[in-house]
Amino acid sequence: MIREFLDYISLQKRYSKRTATLYGEALEEFYTFIYPEKNSPATLTKAEVLDVLQPNNLRGFVAHGLENGLTARTVNLKLSALSSFCSWLIKQGELASNPARKVARPKESRRLPEFYTEQSMENYFELKESDFEGEEPMEHLRARMLIMVLYSTGMRRSEVCNLRVGDFDEGRGVFRIVGKGDKPREVPVPALIRQYILLYLKRLGKEFSSEGDSFFFVTDKGAQMYPAMVNNIVKAELSRAEGFTGRKSPHLLRHTLATHLLNNGADLNSIKEILGHSSLAATQIYTHNSFEQLKKTYLTAHPRAKIGGKNGN
Repeated sequence: MIREFLDYISLQKRYSKRTATLYGEALEEFYTFIYPEKNSPATLTKAEVLDVLQPNNLRGFVAHGLENGLTARTVNLKLSALSSFCSWLIKQGELASNPARKVARPKESRRLPEFYTEQSMENYFELKESDFEGEEPMEHLRARMLIMVLYSTGMRRSEVCNLRVGDFDEGRGVFRIVGKGDKPREVPVPALIRQYILLYLKRLGKEFSSEGDSFFFVTDKGAQMYPAMVNNIVKAELSRAEGFTGRKSPHLLRHTLATHLLNNGADLNSIKEILGHSSLAATQIYTHNSFEQLKKTYLTAHPRAKIGGKNGN
């Protein structure tokens, strides 16, 4: 039954490979917790799988995770996997109700997304734009373009890896992106970035004879770029630039774009569409970053906000 469920979310629901793996791990951990004497959940009978799907067992699993140092967020992800499994079993006529909905979820501490400053990004681009005008090695040009695309479009790492040359519409100045759940969206590209894209594609065609269905970002041998390579390029590229402290990752560039757009007056719905979020709730977290920036500006600029004020009060 577990295998059937995992096939269902992978093949029919088209969940990402990573999500399907996480769901599989959560189910395995739950049934190992319930049946420690069993070698593998795959050996369980149908009755053994169904009979233990009770609120008290799920609460015990949650408590066990927290006691062993798991964060509330991690435990909640595992509980979501179990809830999805139960919902599927209801559709199969195997369960009457979802026991996971009767289990209180641990409260998560809210962590604001990290982001890079606008000045840091501006300094980076001013320093690197000249690379497109000469005969820089292709690997350098690729690194610059990767940072530009990630920051100017907010693409996810997986979306960048799957991007094709033909996904850039030169006439309309947009990228056509296929996001989570095969959901398509279009993201406009600033005019200046378009110029660099055309220079990059010209060089890409010269180096690898790329066409419309070729991958936009490729390895040194012309194969599709893979996620770990994206991580490595971003980390190396930002480590060599000034103003980038802390973590250096593709996802931080996505957070950075969203925060900068909001700080410069973009509305949440527009940012939601650009990032490809399924709901506005996922986008609203960036308002907290924007508020923190506003508070910092206020405390720096307002005379009465300073200790003692200008009048020494």
